[in-house]
Amino acid sequence: MLRSIFRVDTRAEAEEGLRRAAKRFRDAAPRLADWMEGAIPEGLTVLDFPDAHRRRLRTTDVAERIHRETRRRTRVAGLFPNEDSLLRLVSAVLIEFDEEWATGKRYLTMETD
Repeated sequence: MLRSIFRVDTRAEAEEGLRRAAKRFRDAAPRLADWMEGAIPEGLTVLDFPDAHRRRLRTTDVAERIHRETRRRTRVAGLFPNEDSLLRLVSAVLIEFDEEWATGKRYLTMETD
């Protein structure tokens, strides 16, 4: 049901779907209905953006990729002599991502084609 709320073309349609879903659960699960009405509207902000941006804004792919690469690099190093050396390595990984996004492949561009 939640998926159907987010898989619409406009925010108005999503808000209507949310209203219907909350109403459906109001008697059987009032806490769920309250949560839906309080938490989900913030997530509908993604529907204010062009279609081309929505998929990338909805997912956690970027965060997962950064986390995976950071783990890979820190595992290779194994033990760190101190906290500063770990911080330097993680900072270097993040700088590499930043440079790649700034100069080359971009995860999200402002073009909507």
